[in-house]
Amino acid sequence: MKPKNHRRAASGAANIAFHIILAAFVWLAMCGSLAGCGSLGPTTIVADRFDYSAAIAESWKQQTLMNIVKLRYLDLPVFVDVASVVSGYSLQTGVSLNGTLSTERAVQGNLLAAGAQGVYTDRPTITYAPATGQKFLRGLLEPIDPRNIFFMLQSGYAADFLLGMTVESLNGVRNRSTAAGITREADPEFLRAIALLREVQTTGAVGMRVEEEKGKGSTAVLFFRRDDMPVEVIEKVGEIRRLLKMPVGPQKFTLRYSPARGADDELTVNSRSMLQIMQAFSSYIDVPEEHMRDHSALPAFVQSSAELQQGVVQIRSGKERPINAYAAVRYRDYWFWIEQGDLRTKRALNAVILFFTMADTGTQEALPLITIPAQ
Repeated sequence: MKPKNHRRAASGAANIAFHIILAAFVWLAMCGSLAGCGSLGPTTIVADRFDYSAAIAESWKQQTLMNIVKLRYLDLPVFVDVASVVSGYSLQTGVSLNGTLSTERAVQGNLLAAGAQGVYTDRPTITYAPATGQKFLRGLLEPIDPRNIFFMLQSGYAADFLLGMTVESLNGVRNRSTAAGITREADPEFLRAIALLREVQTTGAVGMRVEEEKGKGSTAVLFFRRDDMPVEVIEKVGEIRRLLKMPVGPQKFTLRYSPARGADDELTVNSRSMLQIMQAFSSYIDVPEEHMRDHSALPAFVQSSAELQQGVVQIRSGKERPINAYAAVRYRDYWFWIEQGDLRTKRALNAVILFFTMADTGTQEALPLITIPAQ
């Protein structure tokens, strides 16, 4: 027969072994709850993709609004693009088990100790690229291709809104202009013509297509539908022709870029550059009285009755930070913002961002090489 102390030692060892096995099962259960001990990466895609896209979109709105405000103060606009976003994750886990088996006479008795640890690390690497260089300047200063403007009309943008933002003149009939820091009122014929174009646009009587010309490449063509047009639409089309000095006979007109009137079968479009569009947008800022008194900003422009009737964009200002604004920036101790309920100004800001993609202001320089170490 074995001594009692030997039996007790064996019993204590079995007890420790039982607890070790129990702790191992607990750890396996914990591991199973953490995505089945599988890869961490797939679980981050949903959160990261939408969080980063929302953050980039919000920063893009604020950057565009800030540069519009700075232009009103004759300050230098600066654009910084998010070149790349790389997120690196690591999850380190561990478990430790140890025990002490003592004799019957030992003071400390038997001991079982268990421990677990986990370290989660998120290391995003975001690369910023200032928009500079010849390509950026060319995209900022060159007029937008008239075809792109009328393609946007074809896709559903309102004619009065879009042409009012992007065009200096149509067939020599002039829009409101802020060139060289001097604001000039729009010709009444222009405002009336784009308002009628909006009305005719809703009937589908105005369209656009791209035709191929030998030796000249693609050419955009604006046309008026002749068949099945109601009498009131025909009358509006006739008034548009008269206001924009377009002859009655032709049913299609080739779009050309020119500040002056062209041939009878052409519609000349003096389109604006991105810089001109932003300068025109900046003229609708509610500049604080303090800045008007010290002449740090360009003077205000009083809208005509025709513009007020069509509705104008508006960027508000104030000392207090706005609540629930669509986009807000702080400049020279004042807040400038677009209200959430101002749909026309929100649409105008989004259009400016879209025009940037049309103008192709991106840089062609090689991006920096990023090395993300394996975790």
